[in-house]
Amino acid sequence: MTDKKPPHAFDPKPILDLIAGIEADLQRLKGLVEEQLEKFDPANPHNKTPDGKLTEEGAECCYRMFDEGKSRYTVSQQMKISFAAATHRFNNWRKLGGNKRTKTLLG
Repeated sequence: MTDKKPPHAFDPKPILDLIAGIEADLQRLKGLVEEQLEKFDPANPHNKTPDGKLTEEGAECCYRMFDEGKSRYTVSQQMKISFAAATHRFNNWRKLGGNKRTKTLLG
């Protein structure tokens, strides 16, 4: 007798390979988007207005540092703002929901 495959049998390997390729592409795209979302620079000059006050981007930068668990002292040093200003931003961050707040886009 000859070993013949039944006509309804199929090889799942090409489909599984395709799924693995799609998953790899999705992970790569996710990494690209997450990198852009998380990038921020405390020393960016766009974080402050000419009179030294924080812009919306500067405030968001502070909030992201608080999201990462940084202290008010660290935020004040890296943003080059007073400790009182960092405390004010910390209190606003808590009022907005802390880590659960809606993040705004930077840049």
